[in-house]
Amino acid sequence: MKVMIRRNYEGELSAYVAKKDLEEPIVAMEKPDMWGGKVTLANGWELQLPAMEPDTTLPITVDARRLSQ
Repeated sequence: MKVMIRRNYEGELSAYVAKKDLEEPIVAMEKPDMWGGKVTLANGWELQLPAMEPDTTLPITVDARRLSQ
């Protein structure tokens, strides 16, 4: 699914899923630089993000895979 990752005005990471009209803060990351690992959203969803360079600029839209239902 297409997910837009961005930082809000407070510098916190969030994920927006357009098909679900859902925007949630990212509350946990498997890897410190986020890319190529699992992230957990505030609503409990777990997403697998693609591997990218740690200095990737935000906002960015990526293909992520939803791991939890």
